[in-house]
Amino acid sequence: MDKRTLGDGLEVSAIGFGCMGMSQSYGPNPGDRDQMIALLRTAVERGVTFFDTAEVYGPFVNEELVGEALRPVRDQVVIATKFGFAFDGHGRQTGLSSRPDSILRAVDGSLQRLGIATIDLLYQHRVDPDVPIEDVAGTVKDLIAAGKVRHFGLSEAGVRTLRRAHGVQPVAALQSEYSLWWREPEAEIVPTLAELGIGFVPFSPLGKGFLTGSVSASTEFAAGDVRASFPRFTPEARQANQAVVDLVRKTAEAKAATHAQVALAWLLARQPWIAPIPGTRRLERLDENLGAVGLVLTPDDIAELDEASASVQVQGERYPERLQRMIDR
Repeated sequence: MDKRTLGDGLEVSAIGFGCMGMSQSYGPNPGDRDQMIALLRTAVERGVTFFDTAEVYGPFVNEELVGEALRPVRDQVVIATKFGFAFDGHGRQTGLSSRPDSILRAVDGSLQRLGIATIDLLYQHRVDPDVPIEDVAGTVKDLIAAGKVRHFGLSEAGVRTLRRAHGVQPVAALQSEYSLWWREPEAEIVPTLAELGIGFVPFSPLGKGFLTGSVSASTEFAAGDVRASFPRFTPEARQANQAVVDLVRKTAEAKAATHAQVALAWLLARQPWIAPIPGTRRLERLDENLGAVGLVLTPDDIAELDEASASVQVQGERYPERLQRMIDR
C-alpha cells in the first residue's frame, strides 16, 4: 500500500478506512461483531494503516469496536477519533460542545474505549461557534504535550477557522466531504491546505455510495439509513445527479475498473497529501476500494473527469437543515 504524509509528518496509507458505517447511518447494523472485527484486521493485512472513528458514532460503540479490532496491531496503525458533541445522561447527542473541559472528558473517554495510551489524530468533529477556536487548539496543544494526543485535526472547518487554529497548534489534517460530486473544497479549502501544509482526508469519497452506481432513483433505503432524509438523495435529486455516475461509468469501462475505483483514483490524483477514507462492511468492497491505488488515470482521463463533473449541476443539499447549520464557513 502506498503511503501519504499528512501535515508535518503523520504517515498514513493512501486509502484509509472510515469505520462509522459499522455502527450507524446505513440501515440495520451487522449482527456479527466478530465479522466487523475480522474485516478491520483484514484491512490491516491488506496494508491499510489509517482508521477513522469518533465518540459520537453509536454513540461510543464504534470506538469500542475499533479499539478491540486494532489493539493487537496497535503499533502498525494510525487511529483517528473526534470530539465536539455534548451528550445527555442517557448517552444521546444533544448538540455541540468544544469547551476545554468537554474536550478533556471526551479524550479520556475515547482513550478508555479504544484501549490505547495515545490518540494518533484528534479532530474537532464540528466547529463550535460558542468556543473560540484558539481555546480548542490550545487545549489540544496541552493534550499533545501530555502525551495523550499526537496530531490535531479539524472536520468541516472553513478557511478562517483553519488559519486561526493552525496559528496556535499546527493542524495535521482537515476532514471534510470531497468527491467528484462535491467539489466545493477546490475553491478555497484545497489552496489553503496547500499553503499551510495541511493534509486532506475526504470522507464520503464515494458520495455515500452514489458514485458506485449502486444507488438509482428507484432505490428504496432500509430503515435507519440516513440517506433517506438527505436532500441530495430524494428520488428527484438522484435522477438529476445520475449524470455524475454516468461520467464515472464511462471512464470505468475504458479502464476496466469499477466506478468506486475511478472515483477514488481521481481523488488520489488530486494531491499527494490527500488520503480518502471510504467505509464498508464487506470484504469484497474493501478489496475493490484498495484496488484504486493501482489504477492509473492519465492527465487526459483526469481532465475529462474534471470537465464533465464541473458541467453537472448537482441537485440537493448535502444534509438536512439541522446538520447543514453545523458546517463552518
